[in-house]
Amino acid sequence: MNVKEQIKAYLTSQPEAKRNDMQALHKRLLQLLPACKLWFLDGKNSDNKTVSNPNIGYGQYTIRYADGKTREFYQVGLSANTTGISVYVLGISDKTYLAKTYGKNIGKASVSGYCIKFKTLKDINMDILEAAILYGVEASSA
Repeated sequence: MNVKEQIKAYLTSQPEAKRNDMQALHKRLLQLLPACKLWFLDGKNSDNKTVSNPNIGYGQYTIRYADGKTREFYQVGLSANTTGISVYVLGISDKTYLAKTYGKNIGKASVSGYCIKFKTLKDINMDILEAAILYGVEASSA
């Protein structure tokens, strides 16, 4: 399967309410980032062991590690979790920025250094989520 087929299969495998929210978010992310590279990570490592929830990735940036190595990775991730949905905003150097800037106004969500986690789309302010995503994409593109 190609990446688009993997994403479609992942989205359709979700329970209906979560699937509808994730499909709406996926569509919105494609509108926000129309030329972005799409990724799909199945959550398994090289030994085929599950190490994370599957993730849909959007965009591309270079992670630079302390030892000098680099790796290409996505800028924004979308994933189902046991209680709802996680949106990962990667590449922001200040790990307090998302929570300080968007946490109070985003609605019923937990906001960490790079993850915005919520139960359903109706629980959050979509404009604030979009602002956080666009900030992250800009920060990781610099």
